[in-house]
Amino acid sequence: METSVQRLDQDYWNGKYKASATGWDLGMVSPILKSYFDSIDNKQLKILIPGCGNAHEADYLLKNGFTNVTIIDIAPTLVDKLKIKHGQNPDINIIQGDFFEHSGHYDLIIEQTFFCALPTNMRQKYVLKMHELLVDKGLLVGLLFDRIFDSGPPFGGSKKEYESIFRGAFTLNHFSKCKASVSPRSGSELFIELEKKRDVVLAIYQTSAFSDLKHAKTIKQCIISLDGVINVSLSSDLMKILVVCEERFPLNMLQNIVDNKLKFKIEEI
Repeated sequence: METSVQRLDQDYWNGKYKASATGWDLGMVSPILKSYFDSIDNKQLKILIPGCGNAHEADYLLKNGFTNVTIIDIAPTLVDKLKIKHGQNPDINIIQGDFFEHSGHYDLIIEQTFFCALPTNMRQKYVLKMHELLVDKGLLVGLLFDRIFDSGPPFGGSKKEYESIFRGAFTLNHFSKCKASVSPRSGSELFIELEKKRDVVLAIYQTSAFSDLKHAKTIKQCIISLDGVINVSLSSDLMKILVVCEERFPLNMLQNIVDNKLKFKIEEI
């Protein structure tokens, strides 16, 4: 059973760090990300690491000459420790806050156990926010779990599921089994390098009227049939619809279309 959204708030994660209950922490930068960082020549890239945890990736980047690293986490206890650790280092910006309220533009965003820490009904919002924060042709790089967990966090999934969410908004440069996972995660990780597509528009719409998956799929089919729509994905709770299209279309157009099939209200969030 998925942990509720309410539980996975600042207090929840702060409690984990206070209790040192961080079993997901590798204690080092993952091997595949280490290799990826070693392949980067431009040490001035503007890099963001959301849900940074103990920030092993940031440590490695700083030690290897990168000069524009931003890390963000929601847990105050953790962030206080990171600020003490990194002191007055001008090459790193440490933020305590909600990633989904963060603003800025980045060349590279690193994914390491952040996606899997979010409830699955937030995945469409994750895609939208990543697309918003990256510069044109910017990269989202990291690891996703290629397995299902009985409960969470972490929350898992499959390559097929993930591709259906990211498709249209990103070019999937790499989306394959990770060949350099640490032993406990061997065979259960996907390495991703996703490039932000230019000239596409993303929007999330919300409704509370889907009574079942059949109705949700009916609306999805209606929207995907519109001219200019590239991809449509539904959140796991069937309450949010991520639409990727060539240009934004009026909300009343969507409302008129869905009214022809099912009577409910739809709104952009």
